[in-house]
Amino acid sequence: MLAVTSLLMAFASISTDLYLPAMPTMVRDLGVTPGVAAMTVSTYLIGFSAGQLIWGPLSDRFGRRAPILAGLLVFILGSAGCALAGSGTAIVCSRAIQAIGACASVVLARAMVRDRFAGVRGAQVMSSLMTVMAIAPLLGPSIGSLVLEVTGSWRAIFWLLVATGIATACAVWTLPETLPTARRCNAGLLTAFLQYKQLMLQPRLLAFAGALGFFYAGTFAYIAASPFIYIEYFRLASSRYALIFSAGVAGLMVANLVNRRLVPRIGAVRLLRAGAIGAGVAGGVMLIAVTLRIGGLWGVFVPAIAFVAATGFIVANGVTAALEDLPTGTGAASALLGAIQYGGGVLGAAVVGALSDKAPFPVAAVVAVTGAGCVACAFAITLHGPSQREADVATAQS
Repeated sequence: MLAVTSLLMAFASISTDLYLPAMPTMVRDLGVTPGVAAMTVSTYLIGFSAGQLIWGPLSDRFGRRAPILAGLLVFILGSAGCALAGSGTAIVCSRAIQAIGACASVVLARAMVRDRFAGVRGAQVMSSLMTVMAIAPLLGPSIGSLVLEVTGSWRAIFWLLVATGIATACAVWTLPETLPTARRCNAGLLTAFLQYKQLMLQPRLLAFAGALGFFYAGTFAYIAASPFIYIEYFRLASSRYALIFSAGVAGLMVANLVNRRLVPRIGAVRLLRAGAIGAGVAGGVMLIAVTLRIGGLWGVFVPAIAFVAATGFIVANGVTAALEDLPTGTGAASALLGAIQYGGGVLGAAVVGALSDKAPFPVAAVVAVTGAGCVACAFAITLHGPSQREADVATAQS
């Protein structure tokens, strides 16, 4: 179950990271601007963010497995559309369809973890899953570069995603259903969707969501612009770019392993705040280095690794702690968190796309601002009181 769940959570990464090295080639082949190429990332994030709001309540009503399979079918169709696209408009629209299908895998995989695990154990399991799923972005650019070199076509990368979707659908058949009938929302779908209104009135949940949203805005701003910064601005080969991208993911994996060991002793919220501070400092250092032209490539590369590595402390702890007080409706809550999280990514990628001139300053500015926002939200969590589990622990200790 954990192996397949890790694969499901990796869909957000493989759908973008695999074709990043081919973006400059795709731009030349389709005759579009780098801004349009960045739109394939931002449009994907829009579909990924909004689609979660659909799959969450459906999974609370019908269970987890059937909506995942439906989402994978949509993902396969969208990936095929990208492979066959003949214009910038076609590939942007196909990326939106691909994203709506892919998000079902991610949001419902997180709900499945919450179905089985809670508290510290849930944070540990989430960290383990993220460590495994980090293999996808670690290998993604390298695999994409290899496919591009062997086939000479960026379209082959999307056909590879079609095959991945089919293989994952077969693997999902082996999973047990984690949401028993007794725990499902038996009300109508309209009532299930109205859960979002109640969830939006919970300030502590929104503080967690804000931390995730700000952090992903910076992360995806960097992801969307990184091929042009490293390949075209700093004149690196696509294979060198893949190594640079992989270094950041390797840092993320190490952070996840450290988080898994520390969370029983320190707690999820404290580690989330530590990760937010690290991201904020990294963003500030990158902006200073780029503005003052210190370090050249290294002035972007080193802070970027630190920023991406903070994922290991922010995401697993943020999602687990946010869902801790929700015995029911976790599909909708996970979807809301994901929608705000990836909605932040939409804004970050869109801003970089609008300002794109292949120079690192716009990215550094966005990363610095969003890092500061992540810190503010992480510290706002404690302003709204402890979770029920934290209160119980404090009572027991007293």
